Order: sequence, then C-alpha cells, then structure tokens
Amino acid sequence: MDQLTYDEIEAAGQRIAGRVRPVAVAPGDDGGRTWLALEFLQHTGSFKARGAQNFLLAHAEAGTLPDAGVTIASGGNAGLACAWAARELGVRATVFLPETASPVKLARLRSYGAEVRLAGREYAEALAACEEFAAGSGALASHAYDHPLIAAGAGTVLAEIRARVPGLDTVVVSVGGGGLFAGVAVAAREHGVRVLAVEPTGSRALNAALAAGRPVDVPVASVAQDALGARRATALAVGAAAQGGVRSVLVDDEAIVRARRQLWEDRRIAVEHAASTALAALDQADGERVAVLLCGANTDPSDLVETNGRP
Repeated sequence: MDQLTYDEIEAAGQRIAGRVRPVAVAPGDDGGRTWLALEFLQHTGSFKARGAQNFLLAHAEAGTLPDAGVTIASGGNAGLACAWAARELGVRATVFLPETASPVKLARLRSYGAEVRLAGREYAEALAACEEFAAGSGALASHAYDHPLIAAGAGTVLAEIRARVPGLDTVVVSVGGGGLFAGVAVAAREHGVRVLAVEPTGSRALNAALAAGRPVDVPVASVAQDALGARRATALAVGAAAQGGVRSVLVDDEAIVRARRQLWEDRRIAVEHAASTALAALDQADGERVAVLLCGANTDPSDLVETNGRP
C-alpha cells in the first residue's frame, strides 16, 4: 500500500515557505479547549494552495514542466489552487470541472486565467476527461488529492497549527478523497496528535475503505459533495489511517448545514459545507486541546444572509 512519509511533508514545508499564508487560529467558546484553524483564509480560499504550490515547484525544480502546461480535474478548490499556482509560475492551466460545479468557483477560476472545461455530473467524469486531455496534449497531469506531492503540501498545515496551539491533542479534519487527511495524519502521528477524520454519511470513501481494508467505490450524495465528492479514497489516505491514531466518523447533512449556519450566526464566518463537516463532529473529538480545521470558503453565502428577517 502506498505510504506518505514525514520527510516528504518537511520537504514540502521548506519548498513552499513564504509562498502560502501561515494558518491563523481562533479560540472556541469553551475556555480554551477548542480552536478553529482558519485555513479558508489561505490563497484561493482553501488548503489546496499548499499542495498545488508543492506540486508545481517540485516539477519546476526537476525541469519537468512541459510547454503544454498543467491540467487538473477538480470539484473546484483544487482547480483554483492549481490555476493560481500556475499563474504564479507563468504556466498554462487547463481545469476540468463537473457541470455541477459552483458558479462562485467557476468565476474565480477564470479570474486566474485558467482555461475551464466542464465534463459530466461528477468529479470522476471530469477526471476521465482530464486524463484524456493530458494524454493528447502532453500537459502535466496534476490531481486533486491522489499524489504524494499534493498530500505532502497539504500536511504542512499541521505544524503551523501545533505552533499556535501548544499541547494539541486532536485535530478534526474533513475527508473527501483524502489528500488533506493523508498529509495531516502522517504529520500528526509524528507528533503524537490524534486525528478525527470526518465524512458525510452520503460520501464516505475513507470510512468504507477502512471497513473493506482497501479503497472501494462508494455512491456520492451529500450537500458537501462539490468538495467531498470522491467516489474512492486514495491509497495514501487508507495507508495513513492504518498507521493508528485515527478515528473515522460520519455526520449527516443536517448536522453539516447546522454547523455551517452556526459559524455564520456566531462569528460571521461563511465556509463551504466541506469545512463545516469537520465542525459538525466536534462533539466526538477527544482531548483537552482540540483544533478543527476549517478547510475552505469558496461558497455562495446567499443562503446564510437574512432577508426581511428570514434566512
């Protein structure tokens, strides 16, 4: 089974230093037990900027960036990060998204200068179109989550959280395909930090893989599926979970929506359903010092804003 190493995460941290925003944290309302890691303040609005920078910089160092540029399939956030990182390096980017992609993400993608192509109704269909394009064009194929350089870049956020929350016991993280989870879990294990891996009940790729002992396909039907809509968890994620210190839990869509609404009403923070998925499982986290990673905010906040006294 594929494995990600802590050395790869450390190398990613050195490579992207100064190119991404250090994560900010905010205390919860429970006297210092809970902290919110505000990674949605990252470039492009999500943690994906870390992996995208690491991926492209590593290829630039190796001299393996083709004239055809880079291509990626995404539910939105990985595409945004790839397009942004490509623009920073002067590289062409072609991004494939499902036809169900958020209009907010589409508009931001085009603002970064990426060529946007829509294919299919789910991420898996966009990925197939992306792979066909890469084979025909010679473009470098990146991946939304299933690549060691992507996962290692994402994992750099854990060291920053630990620096801001001394004595961290547990980090709570949403899981889609598992790139963020894999990086965070490997880094967390290195420092004795537990990980609570949270998925929607309707999009449970990691949870199903752990039950089966291997990555398996799952149906996808969740309010958070635009970002947590992978049919299959990466082997990197399954391998990281198998090393211990990880607990997989599921939350229903009602809890995800409620947690997102709570963030808005209490703090005027508008995040994606993918981010509030982690918060929805806070009551299942163990430890005296717990950090909830709020991973992205590329969302349309109109359903959070009250009009004429009603939401």
